[in-house]
Amino acid sequence: MSIWSRIAEALAALAKGEGLAAVFDRLRGPRERGVVFAIAVIALGAKMAKADGVVNRVEVRAFREVFRIAPEDEKNAARVFNLARQDVAGYQDYAERVARMLKDQPGMLCNLMEGLFYIAMADGDYHPDEDAFLADVAAIFGLSESDFTRLRARFVPSAERDPYEVLGVRREDEMKDIRRAYHRAVRESHPDLLVSQGLPEEAMKMAEKRMADLNKAWDEIREMRGEAA
Repeated sequence: MSIWSRIAEALAALAKGEGLAAVFDRLRGPRERGVVFAIAVIALGAKMAKADGVVNRVEVRAFREVFRIAPEDEKNAARVFNLARQDVAGYQDYAERVARMLKDQPGMLCNLMEGLFYIAMADGDYHPDEDAFLADVAAIFGLSESDFTRLRARFVPSAERDPYEVLGVRREDEMKDIRRAYHRAVRESHPDLLVSQGLPEEAMKMAEKRMADLNKAWDEIREMRGEAA
C-alpha cells in the first residue's frame, strides 16, 4: 500500500468536524512514521503558505519538490493541504504534536525541516516571514541554531553558503577530521538508512539533494585546501 493510500485511510477515518490534529493523534508506532512525515510536511507547508500572505502559492506542484506524487494521488495531497489551511489550529500546535511523536527520531525532524525548505523555495523566493516561520518550527523540533543555519545555507541561494557549515565542521579543523565528518554525513544520508528511520520512499528526492550538497561542500573544501587534484 502506498503512503498516499494510507493517508487516504487516515483522512477517511476523520469524524465530521475533526481536523488534522485528530489524524496526528491516531497515528502511532514506527509503521506510521512515513505517514506522519508526509502529512506534517504538507500540513506545515500549508500553514507556511499563509505566513507570507500568499495562500495560493503552495499547491500540489510545490510538494512535488519533496514527494513523488502520481496523478491519481494528487487529490489526497491536496485534501491534506486544504484541511490544514482551513484548520483553526495554529502551526505551533502541529509542530508540537509532530515533535512529540518523533521525539526519539531527531533525524526525521531534520528531514521534515528539509522538506519545508524545499516547499519554501518552490517559487524561487524566500520570504522573511517564511524564515521566521521555519526558525520557529525548527526551535519547536529541538534543532539548534547552527542546524537551522546549515539547512538555510543549503537551500536558500541568497544565504551565505559556507561549505564548512554544510558539513558541520569548523574552518580550523584538520582535514582528517573534516574528511571523517563528510563520510559520516554521507553514511547518515544513505537512502536505505533514511527509509529504515521512516522517511517515505516517495521522498527519496530529498536524500539525493542532500548527497549532492554534501559532495559539493566537500569538493569546495578540498579545492580551498589544495586537495582537489
